[in-house]
Amino acid sequence: MKERIVSVDIFRGLTIALMILVNTPGNWEHVYGPFLHAPWHGYTPTDLVFPFFLFIVGTSIVLAYRNRRPDASAVRKISVRSLKLIGLGLFLGAFTLTFPFFKDFEDIRFPGVLQRIGIVFFFAALLYLYTNWRVILAVCIIILLGYWVWLGYIPLEGGSPTYERAANNWANYIDLNVLGTHMYKEDYDPEGILSTFPALVTALMGIFTGRVLISARPSKVITMVIMGAVMLAAGYLWDVFFPINKALWTSSYVLVTAGWANLLLALIYYLTDVRGLKFGSIFRYAGANAITIYFLSSFFTKIFYLVRVGENNSLHGWLYKTVFVYESISMKTSSLLYGLTVTAFYLLIAYLMYKRKIFIKV
Repeated sequence: MKERIVSVDIFRGLTIALMILVNTPGNWEHVYGPFLHAPWHGYTPTDLVFPFFLFIVGTSIVLAYRNRRPDASAVRKISVRSLKLIGLGLFLGAFTLTFPFFKDFEDIRFPGVLQRIGIVFFFAALLYLYTNWRVILAVCIIILLGYWVWLGYIPLEGGSPTYERAANNWANYIDLNVLGTHMYKEDYDPEGILSTFPALVTALMGIFTGRVLISARPSKVITMVIMGAVMLAAGYLWDVFFPINKALWTSSYVLVTAGWANLLLALIYYLTDVRGLKFGSIFRYAGANAITIYFLSSFFTKIFYLVRVGENNSLHGWLYKTVFVYESISMKTSSLLYGLTVTAFYLLIAYLMYKRKIFIKV
């Protein structure tokens, strides 16, 4: 039986907890800055959350498939899991409370968080099984450089392209012309088509870290710290020419977020797997059922917004105003307390599932 690396479960669970927290404020008009995405270029702590999860997907691929032969059975298993993730994501985007319980086709958003996880997992797992680290490194370099050249230097309809949120941005242009009304925003989608390529690199970066974790080298923490520092430096340098941007998932963004992921994982690995400290157990429980917890939180949050209480309130709004809003505390604090309560609830669900040995593999 493979020995589990505690820090990986904690990192995964911590990421899921942060995803729930930033997705469920009491009121979107009253949110502290670090819990919001950057308007366009740049990044906030919230912009680290999704790439952290894709990064740990890559790391987990190494741990799950390190002794697996690249055969038809493995490909079938990977394909089924990928399709399940994509299907769950499409369901979340399409579900509504009114019969026949799905939105009109033209209103369904096709991209999404789970869809991107499913696609990235599929290709990252196959690359890990069927190639070596040199090929994976070459794929990373080609995608990151190619994406930069495509978005920044290939003319678009006879004019110069841009990295701004505009019609002559290649990523936005492709999403608008291919996806049409099936997007998050009218003019772009943060989980769009073109940006999925560099998102794959985020997971491939996690594969390199996974290789370090299963290696026999004695200096794993130092290696991860060096990797993280180099990625951060390279990302900030590239930011001068290709701005850090989550919506576009720019190449500089890939490097910076993978750098931070390596540094955080190195810290957790040192505290738990090296020093043996009992640290972050509640996040470990969430990490054992990460996709299930995320899906449940997304599904019920959507229901809370759809169920009406009275004429002017959703169930979400009614709970927030009734339980969390007080004159003695600021609206931003009330909004944060609501999000923390929701997050704590799903961490409790994760704890109960773990203690009852309920592990749902998606």
